[in-house]
Amino acid sequence: MSRPASRAPVAALVDLHGRSAWSILPALLAGFFMIMIDTTIVNIAVPTLVKTFDASLVKVGWVSSAYLLTFAVLLLVSGRLGDRFGPRPVFATGLVVFTGASLACGLSPSIEWLIAARTVQGVGGALMTPQTMAMITRVFPPHQRGAALGLWGSVAGVATITGPLLGGLLVETVGWEWIFFVNLPVGVVALWLTYRRLPRLERHTRRIDGCGVVLSVLGLFLLVFGLQEGEAYRWGVVVGGVTVWHMMGVGLVLLGVFGWYQVRRGDDALLPMRLFKDRNFFLANISGAAVGFAMTGLFFPLTLFLQAIAGLSPIQAALVALPGSLVTGVVAPFAGRLSDRVPAKWVVGFGFAVFAVAVAWMALWVSADDSPWRLLAPNALLGVGTGAVFSPLANLATSGLDQRTAGAGAGVFNTNRQVGGVIGSAAMIAMLTSRLSQTVPAAARDAAASLPAPYQEQFVASFADAGSTLGTPLANIQVPPDVPPQASEAIKAAATTAISHGFATAAGQTLALAAAVAAVGMISALVMRGGRTHRDTETPA
Repeated sequence: MSRPASRAPVAALVDLHGRSAWSILPALLAGFFMIMIDTTIVNIAVPTLVKTFDASLVKVGWVSSAYLLTFAVLLLVSGRLGDRFGPRPVFATGLVVFTGASLACGLSPSIEWLIAARTVQGVGGALMTPQTMAMITRVFPPHQRGAALGLWGSVAGVATITGPLLGGLLVETVGWEWIFFVNLPVGVVALWLTYRRLPRLERHTRRIDGCGVVLSVLGLFLLVFGLQEGEAYRWGVVVGGVTVWHMMGVGLVLLGVFGWYQVRRGDDALLPMRLFKDRNFFLANISGAAVGFAMTGLFFPLTLFLQAIAGLSPIQAALVALPGSLVTGVVAPFAGRLSDRVPAKWVVGFGFAVFAVAVAWMALWVSADDSPWRLLAPNALLGVGTGAVFSPLANLATSGLDQRTAGAGAGVFNTNRQVGGVIGSAAMIAMLTSRLSQTVPAAARDAAASLPAPYQEQFVASFADAGSTLGTPLANIQVPPDVPPQASEAIKAAATTAISHGFATAAGQTLALAAAVAAVGMISALVMRGGRTHRDTETPA
């Protein structure tokens, strides 16, 4: 029996054999949720992994770094692979790789095995991510695209912030292995949905730009590695006489050569440079890098403050951020629908403005003398800004793409957002360390006034290298054993005051950088072309 005309699905851009375009979302969002949650879920397990594998903190840090590095470097290539071979097979391949690597991670007998498995997991995530945006762009009619990307954006926001909370619960109850095993049922279901629900889209057969692949992968690897791991090497020598700065410099040169080569290749390039002739696509990528910078960067000083200074447990610290996650999940779908009805640039501009205000509010409220739980309020407001930015911005970035370049455009957008996050993390660490070298000694001079005169000068001098207080819990403050007990207690109290007040001041000043970058994203959004809404301009499919 045929379906009544009044209930017929809205026409999609491809033949779905009578199904609604919405039927493709469960598979895409399930895979995307796994990718995004795995960017943060491991962080909470770092102390457990150090004990389990008897490994150094630097080596365990590579469990996260290997995933993020591989993920960021391959996004551009995988986006173009989706155009060449079709989004469905590339997404399915990435899903199999990611799920299999998750099993390997949970079964890891050594830290080296775990790092290798996380590297492979990053490959799977990179293969999937651009296909989620590209398939939404190619399947949904323009007037529904914002609503669909709204759900996509809500998944990104919720998964990223939920990771530490879910990770903490799994580590403390069933073991660290389950932060990876939890992906297995999700991956299996997503794979079944992929073959049942995702359509085979038209492939655009061109030769793979091998030279472009090599240049982009090497250039991005060197640049992202330098930014991501620079602090671990103290921005000095990595191996032999090669420094972090050498690596980033060569990376930038290779990316410059890559850009020149892509212009010469025209439409056959890995990255068709004509995409950037579209003003909104160009500016959306700037805004995407800004939101990646601000989102990733702000949680570093905030998490350190909550745990090292305010004394919260990892789960408690995650709970402070939970309102932002919940509000993002609620706001993003509404923002996506709104971007179908009004020019999306106004929604994005509003979101960035709210984001900047929320981070500035946090910067003002980070205090050693007040309860850290009062940060719940600005975190909730942050969720409003995040939800209003993610999906409408993706809508703006993809609205000018055609069927031949949807994958490449999605790859560029996600690469810029991810690299923006890496830059944000490095910049915030550098700024926090720099500010600590000023704020902690200043707070120490004030705190020294409460100490007996013989100890004041030595007390202030002990804070000369204030960068070493980065992440040091207050409970770990040590006093030389030859100091009398009464003076020792006074010194500990003064040190606690100096570190807590100095760190809070430095954290607030560092958060201001994230607010400023969010303001840049807002300006970039507001100078986009307004245009008419999709509903006004759509032609029948």
